[in-house]
Amino acid sequence: MSKWLDNAIFYEIYPQSFKDSNSDGIGDIQGIIQKLDYISELGCNAIWLNPCFTSPFYDAGYDVEDYFSVAPRYGTNEDLKELFEKAHEKNMHVILDLVPGHTSVRHPWFKESMKTTENEYTNRYVWTDDIWKDFKDIKGIAGNIRGMSDRNGCCAVNFLSMQPALNYGFANPQESWQFSTSSKEAIATREAMKEVMSFWLEMGCDGFRVDMAGSLVKNDTDSKETIKLWQNFRSFLDKKFPKAVLISEWGEPEKSLAGGFHMDFLLHFGTSNYMDLFRSENPYFSKEGKGDISKFAKKYVENYKLTNGKGLMCIPSGNHDMPRIAHKLDEEEIKIAFAFLLTMPGAPFIYYGDEIGMKYLENIISVEGGYARTGARTPMQWDNTVNAGFSTAQKEKLYIMQDPSEDRPTVKNQMETESSLYNEVKKLTKLRLQNEPLCSNAGIEFLYAEENAYPFVYKRTGKEESILVVLNPSKEKVACEISENLKCEVIYSNNGEAVIDNKIITAPACSASIFKILK
Repeated sequence: MSKWLDNAIFYEIYPQSFKDSNSDGIGDIQGIIQKLDYISELGCNAIWLNPCFTSPFYDAGYDVEDYFSVAPRYGTNEDLKELFEKAHEKNMHVILDLVPGHTSVRHPWFKESMKTTENEYTNRYVWTDDIWKDFKDIKGIAGNIRGMSDRNGCCAVNFLSMQPALNYGFANPQESWQFSTSSKEAIATREAMKEVMSFWLEMGCDGFRVDMAGSLVKNDTDSKETIKLWQNFRSFLDKKFPKAVLISEWGEPEKSLAGGFHMDFLLHFGTSNYMDLFRSENPYFSKEGKGDISKFAKKYVENYKLTNGKGLMCIPSGNHDMPRIAHKLDEEEIKIAFAFLLTMPGAPFIYYGDEIGMKYLENIISVEGGYARTGARTPMQWDNTVNAGFSTAQKEKLYIMQDPSEDRPTVKNQMETESSLYNEVKKLTKLRLQNEPLCSNAGIEFLYAEENAYPFVYKRTGKEESILVVLNPSKEKVACEISENLKCEVIYSNNGEAVIDNKIITAPACSASIFKILK
């Protein structure tokens, strides 16, 4: 595993919404380069860049038209290469968003596959052999494209109707048009994706976050063939690019890590109970004190044991596919949430703007296939100048509306306020990087994570030291008993310090306390 992951703190950038450098109303790569110092000073040493390849943008770039070129609205390949180089100069790493499961209908591969005459790309996608035959109840297929060409057949789609599914084979082929994972057709797709990976890794990219990683092999009910496919990709990378990082959008660590991914996310789908933390009807990190951490903790322990040292589970503050953390939590509650995010194992991911408490805008018009997700993708708010410092274009030219509230948070205001969320996040990233037991690979043990109860107490154990974390998001002072009698020294607190007396821990309301455990 690449050693830099041991203390990586990621910053997720939605490129069209981060910083516009040329006044066209759309964020771009040069804008990201301008803000590298900001990301570094926040305490983040790695960047996940959402899709930046050429695309018709029906799904915000997750519908790729050309895997080998940067979308002109973001700049050029040379700009992206410069981003890699400038980030590396600051001891930062950059991973790109790889979409291996589907392309846009405008991709040259798909245009060739639609032809009636057989060619190299005829079976690059998943097609039935008849226009009237579709993909009912086949795992990994969300629908079909039919009637777009003279070719007699339906083409599978992975998500939206303009995203034809690439052919990596079927786990249990039942019909003549279903190719096995070892067929020349499936292997051709796999090798083509290796060329894409190689191109950007040779350019200076440090790895990939892989979109819909568990969906590639179709009808793979137990995921065994998909795991084998990723093991093949990992073997290829280990030989040619041993430092390349792979992070999966899978949500099932027992599968993704077996496939050779370094990390998997706990996501808004899957079985992790991630939503119980920040986005349920009664989030655990809300002051109301009606949340339940026990199911999350139980599932986390199950997954943690399954990793067996082979990889990491990552807990993001949010991402481009879900309402922002500020949708359900206020600034004080988000501070406690970040104390959790930045003291758990695995690499933490901060979604751009979450560090200043950017709001989720409800019921705004969908942009680029965002629909309900659009409200979490609004332009970054830097200062109090025109368009909050995101762009010097006319307001009407911004590709997506900005938070119109007079009290919208900005980086400038948050930096100038000592008690702000931004400054609290900065303290926590610094604390994490200065204390090895708080980094990605150190062990974890939940000491108190009871059903419908507060506080939440856990111990991180590193190579030589251990740290105790006590979190009480509720508005009431609470106490609990743990099984160990620990002598501790406080190294961080927010809203008062928890008190440890023998085995009894008493935590102030809406507080976070972090202790070094004394030997």
